[in-house]
Amino acid sequence: MLMAKLLGNFWAYLTLTWFTFFHADTYGQSSLDGYIREGLANNLVIRQKNLTLQQAQQSLQIARSYFLPSVSLLGDYLSAEGGRNIAIPVGDLLNPVYSTLNQLIGNPAFPTIGNVKQNFLPKNFYDVRLRTSVPLINTDLYGNRAIQSQQIRMKQYELEVYKRELVAMIKTAYFHYLAATQAVRIYESARLLVNKNVEVNASLLRNGKGLSANYLRSKSEAEKITAELNGARNKQTNARKYINFLLNKPLDTEVDETFSQGEPTLLDTASAHTGNREELLIIQTAKEINESQMRMSKLARLPKVNAFLDLGSQAYDWRYNEQSRYYLLGIQLTVPLFQGFRNTMQIRQNGLELEKTGLNLTYTQNQLQMAAEVAGNELVTASRNYLASRGQLTSAQSYFTLIEKGYQQGVNSLIEYLDARNQLTSSQLQQLIRWFEMRMAEARLERETASYSFEKDLP
Repeated sequence: MLMAKLLGNFWAYLTLTWFTFFHADTYGQSSLDGYIREGLANNLVIRQKNLTLQQAQQSLQIARSYFLPSVSLLGDYLSAEGGRNIAIPVGDLLNPVYSTLNQLIGNPAFPTIGNVKQNFLPKNFYDVRLRTSVPLINTDLYGNRAIQSQQIRMKQYELEVYKRELVAMIKTAYFHYLAATQAVRIYESARLLVNKNVEVNASLLRNGKGLSANYLRSKSEAEKITAELNGARNKQTNARKYINFLLNKPLDTEVDETFSQGEPTLLDTASAHTGNREELLIIQTAKEINESQMRMSKLARLPKVNAFLDLGSQAYDWRYNEQSRYYLLGIQLTVPLFQGFRNTMQIRQNGLELEKTGLNLTYTQNQLQMAAEVAGNELVTASRNYLASRGQLTSAQSYFTLIEKGYQQGVNSLIEYLDARNQLTSSQLQQLIRWFEMRMAEARLERETASYSFEKDLP
């Protein structure tokens, strides 16, 4: 029969497509690995976090620079008139003495001088100096340097956290795309079959050899497959846009489907642990920062000592000579005596923050362990579902073969044949979905246990 021949050709084509999909010896996971490397190199959030890490590194360099001497050029110019004066009776004091001396020596060698008025405000006075200062004792500098170094580690851990999250998102998005692509192909093959079926029933009906019920049944089946195909194509388009978004590429860029569809290498779900999670290292580093801040608060009672050296020149009327040049060497001592108990309250606040961070660390450990165990259970369930779908597909294939023979011999009806075909297509789709669900569950467990290695993918 023509219909049986068409359905038989469809089954042979679909079986070949299915075998190629699940057993082709392709280039391994080269496409997926390449997308992961590309995402780690080009993702916009990764770039932002790299810039944040560079900012933290620059902050550490700034903190270290405070240990080095600082050199500054300082200059003052003052000029004033009026204001208070001080009278200096130089003439009244020295003129009688000078007069007596002149009489004794018989020679006016000592002149008569007048009294002097000196203004308190300088007129046309400059002071230019080169100041070099260096900290000798300052515990705040050591504490700040330690905190900035810990901030760098925290930013590195935050970058690692997002990288792992991005790897999981890329894998999941890629598997979603492959699943949608294969679903589109299956529905396209099914639509080809049902459209041929509609044409054959329409021809038989026009020639008076068919039934209207068969034609309407095949027509309904064609509309159903078309609707499912449209939904699969929409999912494929959205999945392609999402993976390109993660890779920072144009959204309509084609996605390479080269991927080895062999059995996945499942992680050991029984030993799922979260000891390598960077989230815990972030909280641990935050705890260390709190400890450093507490040490800074406790050491704030110690004196701070700075030394400075000024090399300059000061004089009136812009004169520069031996008398105007000078140097000034000094040491500054600062000892905090009373500051309104602010430092004591700061120490208490740091202690509370430290205690809060410890509780957060314990809570996060429990939360991550629970997430890892849940991901392990989901992977076990997905693996069992995949094995069950393989058995279901085998049964559906055997059932279809029996119905196909019965249909060719006139024992089974067209409705039974189409129903067997629907069961076979559904089983194929189920195995496809279950397989990708298993791969996505594997990616989630890999994320929850931080077991992905960046050695070959780091940009």
